[in-house]
Amino acid sequence: MDLPDLVVPLRESKNNQQLRYALRSWAENLPHGRVWLVGYRPYWTAEVEHIPTVQAGTKYQNTTAAVRAACEHPDVSDRFLLVNDDFFTMRELDEMPVLHRGPVREVERYYASRHSGSYLTGMRETRALLEGLGHPEPLSYELHVPLTVDKAGMLAALDAGRGLDVVHKRTLYGNLAGLGGRRIEDVKVMHRGPKFDRGAEFISTMPDAFANGMVGGLIRRRFPRACRYEGRGLR
Repeated sequence: MDLPDLVVPLRESKNNQQLRYALRSWAENLPHGRVWLVGYRPYWTAEVEHIPTVQAGTKYQNTTAAVRAACEHPDVSDRFLLVNDDFFTMRELDEMPVLHRGPVREVERYYASRHSGSYLTGMRETRALLEGLGHPEPLSYELHVPLTVDKAGMLAALDAGRGLDVVHKRTLYGNLAGLGGRRIEDVKVMHRGPKFDRGAEFISTMPDAFANGMVGGLIRRRFPRACRYEGRGLR
C-alpha cells in the first residue's frame, strides 16, 4: 500500500520555526508520501507541494476550507495524514495509530470548567449533530496528533457539518467513519515549565512554549539537523 501524504493547513506567518522542526520530526519518524502545505507556504520550504487557499474567515473556517481543498485535490493521496504545524512525532513509527481523547461529553466538561467561547460551542454543536445522526456517545478526536483521513469520508463529514460555525471536523469525521482507536490524553504543552512527558510519542506546543519553554528546547535538541523539506542555504 502506498504511504499516505501529509496535509498541513497553514496560515501566513513570518518564519514558523515550529513547522521547521515538525517537518524534521516527520521526515525522521512518520512514514509518509508527499507533504502538502495548504494555505501559506513559507519561503524556506523545499520539496513540498502547495495548495493556495483564500484565508478570509475565522481560523476555524480557514482550516476547514484547507481540509476541503486537500480532499478535493486530485493529486493528494486518497488516504492522508492530517497534521498541524506544531505536531511533533518524537519516536519512529511503523504507521500512525488511531487515537482519540475519550467521550466528547467528558472533554466538554473539561473545557467548560476552564473556557467558554466559540470552540466550546462548536464542540457541543458537533456532539449534538452526531447524536442526531445516530451516534449517542461520540468520541473526541480533537487531539494534537496526526489523524489518518479518507478523502471521501472527510468530504462527507464536512458536508454534514456545513451548518456549524465551528465544526469539530476531526471528531465529526472520526465518528462518522467509525474509526474507534486507542484513548490517550492530549499532548499539547502550553507552558514553559518542566511538567510534560519527555518520553511521549507525540508532543505539540504553543508558540511561547516552543520558543521559550523547556519543551521547545527538548524538541530542538532532538532534531538538530535540517531535513529535505528545508531549502539549501535557508536552514
